[in-house]
Amino acid sequence: MRTLPQISEAEFEVMKIVWKFAPVNTNEITEQLLKTTAWSPKTIQTLIKRLVTKGALTYEKQGRVFVYTPLVKEREYVNQESRSFLKRFYGGEISAMLSAYIESDQLSKDELEKLRALLAEGSGKRR
Repeated sequence: MRTLPQISEAEFEVMKIVWKFAPVNTNEITEQLLKTTAWSPKTIQTLIKRLVTKGALTYEKQGRVFVYTPLVKEREYVNQESRSFLKRFYGGEISAMLSAYIESDQLSKDELEKLRALLAEGSGKRR
């Protein structure tokens, strides 16, 4: 498995827009992010440039506009970050994480039912 670039929380917000709308130009990325952040357009451009430098995005110049596409798949990146989170905080054990959430009443009854269904479905696939 290849090592994916480290992406900051702010850069991740940019990536979510690119994953959702790719191919997407700078103005469209800026327009989307201005709806949910207080960042200036210059800040957004800086984040985009960092992502290109890190190898998370590529671009193509179309006239006077830069159009971006991701070089990192969203699912692949989220999986890597999930594994990293589990390893860092719970020794890589998902059962330890779930126990912590259950013991601190962090999961609703609905979430617990969904987890039960997922576990039942997962164990059925492994037989």
